[in-house]
Amino acid sequence: MREDLATLHARRGAALRERREIIIKSEAQIEGIRRACHLTRDILDALTDRIKPGITTEQIDAWVHEMTVAAGATPAPLNYRGYPKSVCTSINEVICHGIPSSDRVLQEGDILNVDVTSILDGYYGDSSRMFLIGEVSEDARKLVEVTREAMFLGIAQVRPGNTIGDIGHAIQEYTEARGYSVVRSFVGHGTGVRFHEPPDVPHYGVSGTGVTLVPNMVFTIEPMINIGTWEARVLEDGWTTVTLDGSLSAQWEHTVRVTEDGVEILTE
Repeated sequence: MREDLATLHARRGAALRERREIIIKSEAQIEGIRRACHLTRDILDALTDRIKPGITTEQIDAWVHEMTVAAGATPAPLNYRGYPKSVCTSINEVICHGIPSSDRVLQEGDILNVDVTSILDGYYGDSSRMFLIGEVSEDARKLVEVTREAMFLGIAQVRPGNTIGDIGHAIQEYTEARGYSVVRSFVGHGTGVRFHEPPDVPHYGVSGTGVTLVPNMVFTIEPMINIGTWEARVLEDGWTTVTLDGSLSAQWEHTVRVTEDGVEILTE
């Protein structure tokens, strides 16, 4: 009982610290974040017609870097904690943080997540999308569709008075009911004036728990959903994270703002 009580107090203490550290954005900050998010959206839009079988993930990195710099911005991933590229490209069983390479050529049937974060005038815009490479299997297509729908169901929970737990519960309930699993190792996060800020936004959880949402909180919702087990492992490069059982994984991501009566999807 003492251990359980100690654990409860520790969790409550951590939650209180997180609430104090959350940055409630000013209107000026929101406008700056919105511009950065729109740039990220535009970069992802521009990739749509370029991503196809036969190109390398290194080419995607070069395109993202060039478009970001041309807009007067900086790619946030580049040199972040030692990450060597300007974008993350995660293919098939890669859950997240796949490193672009000249050796990885996109093949017919691959599914690809491209995760872009732009820093524009000091503000961050973070979003990722899935791309289907040529004709993909029905299992792969369904996974990608369910993951996207799960993200939007999570976003639909964003309004003042709701909690972080409401977001995670909606995502978990929808995906697990369809036989998929939700990655636990990585979560959404506050963003806007720093790359990663409080609060953490798990994509699983219990309704009515966690931080209560208030206007002008800004954070990402970015569920990572697997066909097989939710468990993951990190490869020797220290970044690339894959499903433990080698099954397919998909991810979609938007940056959102809590408004006075609902939600604004900043990267849409």
